[in-house]
Amino acid sequence: MSSNTRAVHGVFLVASVAAGTLVLAACGGNTAVQDMAAGSRAAPVATTATARPSAEFNDADVRFAQMMIAHHQQAIQMAELASTRASSTEVKNLAEKIKASQQPEIETMQGWLKAWGKPMPTGQMGHEMPGGMSDADMQKLEKAQGGAFDKRFLKMMIVHHKGAITMARAERKRGENPQAKQLAEKIITDQQAEVEQMRKMLERLR
Repeated sequence: MSSNTRAVHGVFLVASVAAGTLVLAACGGNTAVQDMAAGSRAAPVATTATARPSAEFNDADVRFAQMMIAHHQQAIQMAELASTRASSTEVKNLAEKIKASQQPEIETMQGWLKAWGKPMPTGQMGHEMPGGMSDADMQKLEKAQGGAFDKRFLKMMIVHHKGAITMARAERKRGENPQAKQLAEKIITDQQAEVEQMRKMLERLR
């Protein structure tokens, strides 16, 4: 074998060994490379698993959701009485509007508390907050009929709405969760408009 032939053969031998090394690494020979690749793939999964289920929140947000759920539930109880006791069509329509707007808000806030891992409100919370009606108040409303019901309902609901507005303003000031603060703004706007409407309705009934 000539010197030129031996040189060419040596080049091919080196190239073959190098290629074989690369094949082994690709098939599992280079565990360090594989471990790094696996680690880079696993990182996003771990991040996703530990991500917060909802936006940031504080104690004021939790308190707002718990109390407003109970507050809305009581308003719906009052509104449901209007279908069989009210004499004014305007009062009945307002009661239906209150139920239609506040029930979805209750469900939204219940979803927040579940996501935050916080307890749902107790039934007594509605009596402890601004504008909350006592059991005696509710009993008087249940016993009223016709025009007497209309007047009592409007007077009570005005007080109830004012309480909700007070709570919503506190959330706007102290809360942290953007969705809760946005709902607080909506409650302020909607219920203030309804307070003005009820005042006018009450004036017409006197």
